[in-house]
Amino acid sequence: MTAPNGEPGRDPLTALLLETAQCVRFYSRLPVPALPFEADPHAMPDFTRIVRMLPLAALFIALPGAVVVILAGIFWSPWIAALLAVMTQLWTTGAFHEDGLADTADGFGGGATVERRLAIMTDSRVGTFGAAALVFSILLRAAALAEIVDAFGPGAGALMMLAAAPLSRALGLVPLWYLENAKPDGKSAAVGQPGGRVLTVTLSVSFMIAVLILQGSDISPGQGLTALAAAALSVLPLIRMSRKLIGGQTGDVAGAAQQLAETAFLLVLAAVPRAL
Repeated sequence: MTAPNGEPGRDPLTALLLETAQCVRFYSRLPVPALPFEADPHAMPDFTRIVRMLPLAALFIALPGAVVVILAGIFWSPWIAALLAVMTQLWTTGAFHEDGLADTADGFGGGATVERRLAIMTDSRVGTFGAAALVFSILLRAAALAEIVDAFGPGAGALMMLAAAPLSRALGLVPLWYLENAKPDGKSAAVGQPGGRVLTVTLSVSFMIAVLILQGSDISPGQGLTALAAAALSVLPLIRMSRKLIGGQTGDVAGAAQQLAETAFLLVLAAVPRAL
């Protein structure tokens, strides 16, 4: 029996552990040693199956930022704690999603044709639209997190970061599932498109994690559901733009979707204290 990645078939628990490790490696720069039963730790992951473990991997990836916001919140103001937490996130992920946001903003904003937009998105240089998108994304997330820390404390800020991590990354997969690959030779095409069944599992588990975390906080159920809905709805305009402007999706679009979902989620939660 052979697994989809060409390795010998494995028992379910071993397969889940392997997929979690592959998700952490792909989505972050956290050091994950090669597992004893792993043939090639540097192989391209298979998104048709491994994303079912993305919710768990996302929690690991968000943990350093969550710890930082708690520790920094003891010594400094909410704004400093929030900025340090976001900076930690950037380091932990290698600005993986921010890179996708910048490339998408540059391509959608600076190209007149599909071919030109895709060429701009492939270019490693950051243009005006991309730089502006990065500034607003980082500042909005930091400002929203600072509001949450100021109103509910550093512990609540850490919990909201943990809730946002699997939720936003799962929503970032929606364009990959719904749209065709705009670049047949791109990274998105190389990792494969998640099927409807595995995406449903990933989204369901991610939403359940967020709901459980929100229930353990001072956020009311109605306010929590509003934040979840805002995160989900935030990716829809991007999907429509992506189909219209580049004829499909790329890995950069997935990164941009994650950024939009996380920002929308935190912004709604930041509005809670002012609504009380």
